[in-house]
Amino acid sequence: MRKHDLKDEAVYERERAEQRLWEAARTGGISRGRFLQLIGASTGFVALSTFPGGFLAACANRATKEETASEDKLVKPTPSDYFYDYDGNLEMRWEAMADQGYYTPNWLFFVRNHTSTPRDIDVSSWRLRIEGSGVENPTEFTYDDLLGMEEVSVTKAIECAGNGRSFFDLFQGRKVGGTQWKLGAIGVAEWTGVRLRELLERAKVKPTAVDVMPSGLDSEVEDKGHVRRPMPIEKAMDDETLLVYGMNGEDLPQDHGYPARVLVPGWVGVANIKWLGSIEVSESPLYSNWNTNDYVMIGDDYPNRPVLTTQNLKGAFELPWDGQIETGRRQLSGRSWSGEAEIERVEVSMDGGSTWQRAELSDRNTSEAWVQWFVDWDAQPGRYGLQARATDRAGNTQPSSVPFNEKGYLYNSVVEHPTTVA
Repeated sequence: MRKHDLKDEAVYERERAEQRLWEAARTGGISRGRFLQLIGASTGFVALSTFPGGFLAACANRATKEETASEDKLVKPTPSDYFYDYDGNLEMRWEAMADQGYYTPNWLFFVRNHTSTPRDIDVSSWRLRIEGSGVENPTEFTYDDLLGMEEVSVTKAIECAGNGRSFFDLFQGRKVGGTQWKLGAIGVAEWTGVRLRELLERAKVKPTAVDVMPSGLDSEVEDKGHVRRPMPIEKAMDDETLLVYGMNGEDLPQDHGYPARVLVPGWVGVANIKWLGSIEVSESPLYSNWNTNDYVMIGDDYPNRPVLTTQNLKGAFELPWDGQIETGRRQLSGRSWSGEAEIERVEVSMDGGSTWQRAELSDRNTSEAWVQWFVDWDAQPGRYGLQARATDRAGNTQPSSVPFNEKGYLYNSVVEHPTTVA
């Protein structure tokens, strides 16, 4: 039995939040053990008060439905009201962000796993090894070692390279394999950790080092090994390339890389290796499946099979996909982002691109993250394909179409968001 100081109002509210959730879960048929698994490992008792009531109810309602394979692969709850569930990969529903602030809450953040979330990493015995021909002093770090270093926090997005993949089929008639993301495989958080450069310097990185390859501790992928991917030494030494242990003021949740992951701002999601276990530093180029066979552009327009690095320019409405809204004047909202620069402007069309109006950008406009925007609309009955077109301060503008690639990466043309007004 927990002993909490219920005279403290904040503690009292958290205690009652847990009790309310447990009652709802029990009514829905969730066992106490399953309930603790859902809330304890990934979000913790303290974080319960950050969940919206609808999310808590959705978690309880899931007990009346057949459990999905994702429950074996993930730790956090996966209610369909807030996520598209792709068998262990979760896409955020964009309408859920309309009521949020700038950051994507940890409970709502998308999940892309190549296997499943490890549940057996013991932080007290966890070690991070830095080794390879590119360092003079191979070194191990404990979790406490990381906490004792200079703490750095940055606000950045992480986005799957396949975000928008389903639109190759929907808008260009060419379907590709892989998770059929719409645009919700992205999230923005405040990440806290230490500069990767500091760890490399403690291992005495050589001036002849050229590549740095972090490797994860999740299960090995058949014929591919652990998820790992190299980056050039220049990117590894950048001020904002971090080894992070915190996310939005909390410890990293298990599904998002606990106890530590790499943050490589602006780069495709796979570069941000989760559940970090080792880092190889080399005096010669490094290769893995994730920069040779996967996460490369393959197609007639890409004869040299370029390796993916920087994310491109996209945007999304904070509306249900193919949903319905009421007739009348309203303000629509959305977000746009770029892996290269802040957003310069966003234009919105309600008539299939015949006319465009400038959206109002919010004050918070962070490079390698996103900006929220707003536009007024006198919505009349009918069927619409709403469009948003962003331009960043590096001079990039979302195109009307993109060349096809066999893996379905980096789809960033202007999307028609289907909406019915009634």
